[in-house]
Amino acid sequence: MVGAGNISGQYLKTISRLDALELTAVADLDLSRAEAVATAHGAVTEDLDGLLGRADVDVVLNLTVPQAHAQVSSAAIRAGKGVYVEKPFAADVAAGREVLNQARRAQVVIGSAPDTVLGSGVQTARAALDAGRIGTPTSATATLIIPGHEAWHPNPDFYYQPGGGPLMDMGPYYLTALVTLLGPVQQVIGAASALRDERIIGSGPRTGERIPVTTPSHVTGALVHAGGAVSTVVMSFDGAATHAAPIEIQGTEGALAVPDPNHFDGTVSLARRGAPWQELPVSAGYRGASRGYGIADLLWSGAWDGDPRKGRSQGELGLHVLEVMEGLLASAESGRAVVMTTTVKRPEPVPLSSG
Repeated sequence: MVGAGNISGQYLKTISRLDALELTAVADLDLSRAEAVATAHGAVTEDLDGLLGRADVDVVLNLTVPQAHAQVSSAAIRAGKGVYVEKPFAADVAAGREVLNQARRAQVVIGSAPDTVLGSGVQTARAALDAGRIGTPTSATATLIIPGHEAWHPNPDFYYQPGGGPLMDMGPYYLTALVTLLGPVQQVIGAASALRDERIIGSGPRTGERIPVTTPSHVTGALVHAGGAVSTVVMSFDGAATHAAPIEIQGTEGALAVPDPNHFDGTVSLARRGAPWQELPVSAGYRGASRGYGIADLLWSGAWDGDPRKGRSQGELGLHVLEVMEGLLASAESGRAVVMTTTVKRPEPVPLSSG
């Protein structure tokens, strides 16, 4: 594991309870933080080069800051290691494309968060779609409207700088779910704004400090999927709250309400034409999943047994989602539609409690 910050705790819980995974070494720029994690989990502390040189490291869990994702992933690939990287796949599409090409040339596995789509929430919705419960999908909405992270985060500066904002921060969960449910995106049209040029930190030792906003804090757009459906996305740090379903999918015969894609489970509701909403029983996905299941899924799918393209959380998916986000921001700036240059196979469904 490279990077032992806040998100690492969620991965560590999963690694500790899955027999398929074992933490062997930890690296972090903060040596004391790496040592604390390693000691608690029976691992050793290394610098990056030392970690990459270990024979007992099969895959590098890359939990560094987004600006370092491509650099660390590339180093791991050169060392012949598999990689699983936190979202976003890279800081930009050009860097991400190069990392993916390196992995394919080296024939090593590369996977990408978020793996929340492997849980019972999105997968139960996927099963309903695949069974034709709403007919042909025609459109979808994905909505995140919150006040912003400065209310609770003691150091929220990153969220209001390029590479941050609601789209790059939270968009991967929603867009990965939309691609999982409706397939790849061919074209995007975006609009964006930043209604305030500064934010006030609301907690921690910097309470009351003003920080600049240099990236859009409200992004909306339309995604044209290869299958014909059109998704509308709203990602905002400029609102108070919303009653909208995190994701709602309309079809010729019905509609689906999909739970928060930042979580692995949740209630899926179906409304058939002329009938009231009804809750669907859990019918697919990993029960009780948590962050890190994406790594295990690559193992269970056989990606480490000679075919690095197997698995559902592949780097191609992470790169495609990154291009969708980059395309929305580029479209918002230019006022023109942006055609995607990447695509991805719609990930295979996850049978109930498989693995």
